[in-house]
Amino acid sequence: MAATVKYDEVEVGQELPATDYQVRRLNLVMYAGASGDFNQIHWNERFAKTVGLPDVIAHGMFTMAQGGRFLTDWVGDPAAVIDYGVRFSSMVIVPDDDQGATITVSGVVEEKLEDKKVVVGLTAKSGDARVLSKARAVVQLS
Repeated sequence: MAATVKYDEVEVGQELPATDYQVRRLNLVMYAGASGDFNQIHWNERFAKTVGLPDVIAHGMFTMAQGGRFLTDWVGDPAAVIDYGVRFSSMVIVPDDDQGATITVSGVVEEKLEDKKVVVGLTAKSGDARVLSKARAVVQLS
């Protein structure tokens, strides 16, 4: 699938509208199975609290993946994201209720590079906490 976002239609400073991603405990259990990370802090509330956490927390890589999902949804092609990195800055706390938690991801085009590539800076928050920092990606556009 080719990227649907065209390089000539993107400007530096262009904001990518925020998208909310719901996170429930079931998502964390499914992610644990896919990733092989069965650390109990990601699914067992009692254990998470005994090690000093406020509640179950999402896997850092799960959180990072929501940023990647945001990018691939924007550009329309998973292969278009050619470089992506973040630092984990806060936890996504996932209560055991119907709402769970929300990760809100937004972006801004920071730079246009050669060969129809752009640098996108991402902001990811859960509640008032910024959960990813220095989140940047290089994306190949058509």
